[in-house]
Amino acid sequence: MVTADRSYTEANDRERSRMRAIVERLSDDDLRRPVNPDWTIAAVLCHIAFWDGRALALTEKLERGVPFSEGDAEPEDVAWINDATRPLLHAIPPRDAAAVALRIADETDRRVAALPPELRARTWPADRRSPLNPLRAAHRAEHLEEIEAALGR
Repeated sequence: MVTADRSYTEANDRERSRMRAIVERLSDDDLRRPVNPDWTIAAVLCHIAFWDGRALALTEKLERGVPFSEGDAEPEDVAWINDATRPLLHAIPPRDAAAVALRIADETDRRVAALPPELRARTWPADRRSPLNPLRAAHRAEHLEEIEAALGR
C-alpha cells in the first residue's frame, strides 16, 4: 500500500518530470505563445515557480523550527497575487523563466520529500491549519494542461 507521504512524493515527481519533458520540447517561440489573453507559456511556468517557491519558503521555515504565523496563510482568493506578479513574470526572458521553473520545482520537491515524519505531520492535510501543502503536483498539472492545450497537444 502507498502511504500518503509517498503518494505526494510520487505525484510531485510525475508532474515535475512532465514539466521537464514539455520544457525540453519548447522552442523560444513556443515559450512566447499565449496560453490565454493574460499569460504566455513562459509566464505560466514562472507562475508555477512562484507558488512552488512559496511552498519551498514554508518548508525552510518548518525545517528551521519557526512556527507558522497567520501571515503565512494563503488567502482564499489569490487572484490579486497572480495579477500583481504577472508583469514581473512576463519581464523574465522566456528561456530563463522555463529554467527557473524547473530549478525551483526540483528544489521544492527534494525538500518536501526529505521532511522527517514529525515535520510532515505539521503540513497540510495532516494539519488542516498548516499553510504548507507539500503536494505540488495538482497545481502543476492544472497549468501543464493549459500549456499543452495552447500548443495544440
